[in-house]
Amino acid sequence: MHPKVNPPDPGAAPLSRAVQDALAVSLRGAEELLPQAEWVAKLARSERDGQPLRVKFGLDPTAPDLHFGHTVVLNKMRQLQDLGHTVIFLIGDFTSMIGDPSGRNTTRPPLTRAQIEANAETYYRQCSLVLDPARTEVRYNSEWSDPLGARGMIELAAKATVARMMERDDFSRRFAAGTPISVHEFLYPLMQGYDSVALRSDLELGGTDQKFNLLMGRQLQAEAGQEPQCILTMPLLEGLDGVEKMSKSKNNYIGITEPANTMYAKVLSISDTLMWRWYTLLSRRSVAEIDALRQEVEGGRNPKEAKVALARELTARFHSVAAADAAEADFEHRARGGAPEAMPHHNLDGAPLPIGAVMKQAGLAASTSEALRLVEQGGVRVDGQPITDKTFRLGAGTFVVQAGKRKFVRVTLG
Repeated sequence: MHPKVNPPDPGAAPLSRAVQDALAVSLRGAEELLPQAEWVAKLARSERDGQPLRVKFGLDPTAPDLHFGHTVVLNKMRQLQDLGHTVIFLIGDFTSMIGDPSGRNTTRPPLTRAQIEANAETYYRQCSLVLDPARTEVRYNSEWSDPLGARGMIELAAKATVARMMERDDFSRRFAAGTPISVHEFLYPLMQGYDSVALRSDLELGGTDQKFNLLMGRQLQAEAGQEPQCILTMPLLEGLDGVEKMSKSKNNYIGITEPANTMYAKVLSISDTLMWRWYTLLSRRSVAEIDALRQEVEGGRNPKEAKVALARELTARFHSVAAADAAEADFEHRARGGAPEAMPHHNLDGAPLPIGAVMKQAGLAASTSEALRLVEQGGVRVDGQPITDKTFRLGAGTFVVQAGKRKFVRVTLG
């Protein structure tokens, strides 16, 4: 999980404990730190001069909400922020109009200005759930990209060759497959690199799919006469399925604005193996604390207790301790067969109605036949009482209907 730690230069001065600790924080859960020796030198200079380093991370507001996968890099930013460094949360309102081609097999449709502004409105509030807003510099790359103009864009484009751009895996694969590549897509890594010049960043963070773009920042800074930034890539977080990266399109995500009860239950649904990776990438516990907890589980402690601790920590971070307490109580109540306090409510006509029709109309089953199979299997309850008769009918009134262990609805028949 951690990148290789390079051995110290025998001729170099010994590192202070603070620099060693900062390097360990930087490497926790990271994929790559390049070049590590330069980052160590920056840390040592920062300690000597008392000047914080500038740490940059950018997100294009391509969707209105963030999920746990986005917070992997934000967590690393918070760790560096807690060491006293300046973190810059960059909202890519300009680059969103180009569309990041990273990892894609087709051209990404650019967003309209209205879409970008609508999405960007929520980004600062959401990132503030992870970062300390009082110590976060929030910037928009339209500040320096809009004034660049046509002349500036041409001059910037002259700093990279087509051959260099084709070194990107996604571009080379698309070219080999005969898939169209729009000329404007070549501008994206250049504009992201120019952000680093404008912000004079010392370190830029991103997912593993961003490595090419991050290295472009180093190149453009060197050409601008600046000390090149170091780059730190973080792995892409696996989603609830433990296989695919977390993504809304794959429906394996946890949104950071989801209700506390939903968030808590989703964390508890992950596998015991995936739990430790989430601990490393998402928890604020120290490495020593996580290692000790893992040893306890390997020694016989119930892994569910460790997962409950993770679910409580993450739910409390994005909501509150009280919300995490309530979510835990709700989950345990439901696990014992109790109904949650909040559930969908449907008004149905035609009482009395057969149980199969009630379940289909209330969304508990895709069809009447599926509903009746659940009845046969003993998976249906009405007001907590099991229903085993497929001809059972509900008369007028309000009832709680349960399908399986997790699905509850309140229905009113009149």
